[in-house]
Amino acid sequence: MPSSPRVSRTLNIGVLAHVDAGKTSLTERLLYDAGVIDRLGSVDAGDTQTDTGEIERRRGITVRTAVASLTAGDTQINLIDTPGHSDFIAEVERALGVLDGAVLVLSAVEGVQAQTRVLMKTLRRLRLPVLLFINKIDRAGARDEGLLADIRRALAPHLVPLTAVRAPGTRNAHVRPRSFDDPGVRAEAAEVLAEIDDAMLARVVDGPLPSAEEVWAALASRTAEGLAHPVFFGSALSGAGVADLVEGVARLVPPAPGGTEPRGTVFAVERGGGGTGGDRGGARGGRTAYLRLFSGEVTLRQRVTLHRREPGGAPTEHTGQITALEVIGRAGAARGPLTAGNIARVRGLPGVRVGDRLGPVHDTASDRRHFAAPSLQTLVRAREPGATAASRLHTALLDLADQDPLIHARAMPGGATSVLLYGEVQKEIIAATLVQDYGIEADFEPSRPVLVERPSGVGEAVHEIARFDHTGLWATVGLRVEPTERGAGAVFGYETELGALPRAFHNAIEETVYETLLHGPRGRSVTDCRVVLVRSGFIGPMSTAADFRDITPVVLGEALERAGWRVYEPYHAFELELPPEALAAVTAHLAAAEADIGESVDGATGWLVRGELPARRVHGFEQVLPRLTHGEGVWWSRPCADRPLRAGAAPGA
Repeated sequence: MPSSPRVSRTLNIGVLAHVDAGKTSLTERLLYDAGVIDRLGSVDAGDTQTDTGEIERRRGITVRTAVASLTAGDTQINLIDTPGHSDFIAEVERALGVLDGAVLVLSAVEGVQAQTRVLMKTLRRLRLPVLLFINKIDRAGARDEGLLADIRRALAPHLVPLTAVRAPGTRNAHVRPRSFDDPGVRAEAAEVLAEIDDAMLARVVDGPLPSAEEVWAALASRTAEGLAHPVFFGSALSGAGVADLVEGVARLVPPAPGGTEPRGTVFAVERGGGGTGGDRGGARGGRTAYLRLFSGEVTLRQRVTLHRREPGGAPTEHTGQITALEVIGRAGAARGPLTAGNIARVRGLPGVRVGDRLGPVHDTASDRRHFAAPSLQTLVRAREPGATAASRLHTALLDLADQDPLIHARAMPGGATSVLLYGEVQKEIIAATLVQDYGIEADFEPSRPVLVERPSGVGEAVHEIARFDHTGLWATVGLRVEPTERGAGAVFGYETELGALPRAFHNAIEETVYETLLHGPRGRSVTDCRVVLVRSGFIGPMSTAADFRDITPVVLGEALERAGWRVYEPYHAFELELPPEALAAVTAHLAAAEADIGESVDGATGWLVRGELPARRVHGFEQVLPRLTHGEGVWWSRPCADRPLRAGAAPGA
């Protein structure tokens, strides 16, 4: 896109919504109105700008993050069109980490839906600025004031509508601005802001009525904090209200503060330069990474070091040289530099994965993923027999895991590959991708829960070097295992002197500990524990790093056995809206599904039931819910904290 010389700042904005609320159509309209594309794509026709994959176009849902760019005055707006389906909530939350703000799209007809609440909860937890766009005002059944009341009650209480709609639900529906120059509009906004702004409260109580500029300043400040939410009505299809939304984004969302040290995040990875077709071999080289830079500068041919935490918790880093750098939205910027606040497509970083960090990584909550791990597992086998087909399948799944590390593909005995999932739709997408991009047909076993172990006590074991040791391993390793607090993950530490072993031997022990905990002695991941090296020794030149890699799993297994363990299974937190007459039947089925019902609230239109249930029960309950509620039940669930496995409740995973 040709870049305007007036552009002085960049905003990275996420577009989020429940499935079918119209977020992809809104993205198309934004790009069309800005002159980025010369025709509007259609989700129904399958020719939209951001849903570039054939699978996405065929299903009519967005399953991967895409980026497009436009300019509004002196502001470049990078639009990050994120998935809306609940099975891709990890993809959504990964993208949120690179945003300056978000536009949450609601349908004026369907209103607040289950996934809308999920997304808003996440956005509010991250304190991101969120603007609401109420789409489809020209559809039959569209509402305005009643919908605003629903949003205040179920989504966010502090709304400031900046546009109003006339004749909603008709072809003549149109939008008009609500100006703060109007004393009535200004007073209404001031009263809303007074609930979250002490200075505005004083003006409302003591007078005089604040000026339009003061209300705008207060709204911008509270929006930036994620406390107030500007609302815009409109239609992505007709374009009504879209210009007002763009103006609101540019005026109310602040850019992130910068810095001098290069710091950024890889939030998406594409194979072979960005296409989904023409790569049927699934080559694992030649990846294009989408890098959001928060501070500093990155240039072409610069060597950079990326940091990550492996699934088992081990910190790793890898270095590469940038061989291609294309800054999103900047014409002639294919050679950079990439500056703070911007996003670039970067090549030349072999092995790059989603979630890799540029710059220092600290062991803080902000550097850890803030979303639950997948709670389901399936085994995948190539439909074509033979070792070659199994190898091709495994390579393809590893390639997909690089784009979404949380699926964590690993080889299993008998030629199968284990894959982690959030839901059954994700399984369908993976199967379709294997056929389309790799030419591989695969069979998936029924999903089962991902079980984990936690040590229940302290255990210690040691292997001593002995001249006639039957193992033939020249290595002394002593390990102690002890439980830690929930959520700490796996941690490795030392009670020996770091110089007591060569660095290569230390690395061999630490890496092997993390690898062993990831799969566990009984095939289940071991978490929330601290493994401490309490004894070490070697004999040069007899000892090798391989000796330490071979003996460490044995010693760790003995220490875990002596510590004891307990098996935990994943649970989902759920919210369920249902008509009054269905309450008894639904709660009976929830009880049979081993759910713990936290509360049941009798609302104006029905019951709201909240609670938790085992992940292994979610899919079955979702299948019977339409029958129990005559299609009127609204269900939402997502992974939450796990619980001890009940005896005989689930097979091992």
